[in-house]
Amino acid sequence: QVQLVESGGGLVQAGGSLRLSCAASGRTFSIYVMGWFRQAPGKEREFVGGINWSGSITYYADSVKGRFTISRDNAKNTVYLQMNSLKLEDTAVYYCAARTSPGSTASPANYDYWGQGTQVTVSS
Repeated sequence: QVQLVESGGGLVQAGGSLRLSCAASGRTFSIYVMGWFRQAPGKEREFVGGINWSGSITYYADSVKGRFTISRDNAKNTVYLQMNSLKLEDTAVYYCAARTSPGSTASPANYDYWGQGTQVTVSS
């Protein structure tokens, strides 16, 4: 089992920044990729980005490329999502997830473990 705990959500004005954290514990050696997803009310869960467990490869959705950055602290088993230049449309519940096998990084169905989610609200 892998446990994921997110933190760092909140309310921010458009153009501002937030950093989300996702701390992993348990059988972390089994993690292949860590992903970030978001879900706005009435919409499907959407891929935001991902990072392989070694931290050497990152992936981003086109909608956040150039604004969001994913990184990893190996010592803390923590993955970060730095969000800059936030827009109103970035408002959503953000989830981190862990995948323990190869597959599409962008598909939520390929992830085995999920955090509880953290709300990000961008105001005008």
